[in-house]
Amino acid sequence: MSDYIKQNSVVNQFDNSNSWVLLSSIEKSIKEKIEKVGTPLKDWNIQIYRGILTGHNEAFIISTEKRNEILDNCKDDAEKKRTEEIIRPILRGRDIKRYSYDWAGLYIIATFPSRHYDIEQYPALKAYLLTFGKQKLAQTGEKNINGIKDNNARKRTNNKWFETQDSISYWDDFAKPKIIYAEIVQSPRFFLDKNGEFYPEATSFIMTGEHLEYLEKFFNSKVGFYLFKTFYAGGELGDKGCRYKKQFLEKLPIPKPFKDSDNISDDDLIKMYGLTKQESEIILSQ
Repeated sequence: MSDYIKQNSVVNQFDNSNSWVLLSSIEKSIKEKIEKVGTPLKDWNIQIYRGILTGHNEAFIISTEKRNEILDNCKDDAEKKRTEEIIRPILRGRDIKRYSYDWAGLYIIATFPSRHYDIEQYPALKAYLLTFGKQKLAQTGEKNINGIKDNNARKRTNNKWFETQDSISYWDDFAKPKIIYAEIVQSPRFFLDKNGEFYPEATSFIMTGEHLEYLEKFFNSKVGFYLFKTFYAGGELGDKGCRYKKQFLEKLPIPKPFKDSDNISDDDLIKMYGLTKQESEIILSQ
């Protein structure tokens, strides 16, 4: 046993500022190389935000049919136009695929508190929301309304009854080109919404900023997924997948793109990181 330990042991350095993992000698070599070459995502011109938390999805996430019904109930074109602007197509984590999406025909009522909407300007929308009960939509934290067990209001906030639970001060980023990605996955699922068409639901995140096409390719690559899952994901999901927590994702060292090119492949990344044939074979076999 002592001989085996001497032959196979690896020395790892730890500090108290980062999560740590036990690595083989070849994994240790890979990690050292990527950290020497790459720039942590937190040092890129990138912003990461969580999707929208409504506090009551049954009321705020609606079907295409319900959206059309609300719009048909508007008294005039002016109200219809106002209402249409705040009922936006949404992507959930489960809808996002690798480079694409499967839209489920769902919309979100995007009454963000930071927008300071006057619900009286949206009578058709107000009438719909009131079908769920104003007391239940109120953000008071009240429990067992009318003595009914588990008939609870939304958690206590300073927001109004018709508003989403999160303030979403970054709402204008939803209309920008952005990467939308699922948080908990078994394989990478990053989609670049170039036209700012979709809003993200709470089980997904968005990434805005520079080099989005390049980053979409990086995160969807075998190399990118292996590096994050092996060294930075925290291992909380074991071998079944990984969770793209913001604080871990921001530590991932990514090589800057060649000049102005956003095209990137696994072979390109292997060369950029300076990985050996043996190291690349381990990564690509995962």
